[in-house]
Amino acid sequence: MGVEIRESPVSDGEFEAMKEFVHDYLAASVENEDEGGRMRWYPWHSAEYRFNHILNVVELGETIARKEGANVDVTRVAALFHDIAKLEAEQDAHAEAGATIAREYLETHGDYPESFVQQVHQAVSDHSYQGDLRDLPLETQCLIEADILDKVGANGTALMLLRMGYEARSHMDAADMVGRVVERGEDARERIVSDAAHSIVHRRLKRVRWFREWLEEEVAEIDAGTDLDDAPTGP
Repeated sequence: MGVEIRESPVSDGEFEAMKEFVHDYLAASVENEDEGGRMRWYPWHSAEYRFNHILNVVELGETIARKEGANVDVTRVAALFHDIAKLEAEQDAHAEAGATIAREYLETHGDYPESFVQQVHQAVSDHSYQGDLRDLPLETQCLIEADILDKVGANGTALMLLRMGYEARSHMDAADMVGRVVERGEDARERIVSDAAHSIVHRRLKRVRWFREWLEEEVAEIDAGTDLDDAPTGP
């Protein structure tokens, strides 16, 4: 278990300024692209979605960090910057690019301890790590767990259903699409290590499974042999 630094080096006002900076940076990343941003045609690669995802990860990261005894400020600041370069850098380079932006911001917008700046930089840089999370500092572990958990639950489910339209799927594929969220949740449960994160994924998986079962019960499949011209058209 980590030891949380009780005296916060980041005031509420400073954190709000960081949020505004991240929001504006993402918006500028999209505006600077001739095609409207990398993969802009998928809504979850828009500046709006990315910022919403970041705020979700901040909230989840804070929750996990408090329960696990991690440094909450390191975790929440790293969460805020973790995907800042997502819309302008390649996937395999966005973590390091975001870490550089975080360091530059912290070094030029306040008098933060170097140890704090280094911890934030390292957490952002390592947030795409695919190995055993127990090999990482607790704050980085909390960030990665939060990032994973945002893809499971209501947010991940809504985005998966939205994806059906972009893949030219009908509403009858909804249960299968929600099933992908269940699979993500099961994969997440295997990867996360903290008790706090396991508690969250358990609750979210339970709700997503229930929703999938509801869809399976009420969204009837069209029989392959049905003549669609003769099918009922009413609700």
